Amino acid sequence: MSLVTVFVSSPESYSERRLSRHLTIFDLKNKLYPVTGIAPESQRLALNLAPNQGGISLSDETRTLSDYGVQEGSTIDVVDVDPSSAGKLGQYNDVSQVEKFELPDTEYAKRNDTLLAYKQRNKLGRFGDSPSTVTSPPDEPLPAGLKTGARCQVIPLSGDLSGDLPRGTVQFVGEVSFGKGGTWVGVEYDEPIGKNDGAVEGKQYFTCRPSHGAFVKPGRVQVGDYPERDPFEDEEM
Repeated sequence: MSLVTVFVSSPESYSERRLSRHLTIFDLKNKLYPVTGIAPESQRLALNLAPNQGGISLSDETRTLSDYGVQEGSTIDVVDVDPSSAGKLGQYNDVSQVEKFELPDTEYAKRNDTLLAYKQRNKLGRFGDSPSTVTSPPDEPLPAGLKTGARCQVIPLSGDLSGDLPRGTVQFVGEVSFGKGGTWVGVEYDEPIGKNDGAVEGKQYFTCRPSHGAFVKPGRVQVGDYPERDPFEDEEM
């Protein structure tokens, strides 16, 4: 094929180019002028056929890339030999010298194609509903007699009522800061089947024996005359 893909590297740019293998070095320099910004007469070219190999000087402008053995994926290094260019190095990449356009806040607020306008339309961020206007679902009604000190039994999450339900004493009824918040019931179980000692995430809501405390939603609590079970009631005499 007459075309070859090469990479052109200069102090201000790096790009991939498709060039004719029959392109003379003279014509190549003219093609690289708008790419690198270096005048043809100030260009010194070197062809690198592979990484970590020395460059081949493209000094004869009458020869072609094919004459120099150009290969697919080769790199052409372009050096600016003009002494006056030394002080200009990096000026095309230095954005600090670019005059910035600034739009006054009042004009920005009038536009409808900005991020600010998008947030206003969709009530996002500070344009969303304030906490005072957000309505949260109401807590479920509390069972009758649900108060601190009441005896209770707790319905499991599965809702299975066929077995013996765990019993305990209500030690806390109120708002909590863990989970989704809302009203929870703190129960001290008669047996060590709980998850805590009345504390959650470093906050002590009530105090009980370790592994006897748990928090459940009010709907799972049945208040009534539920005495502690005799652990030996099922043994034969």
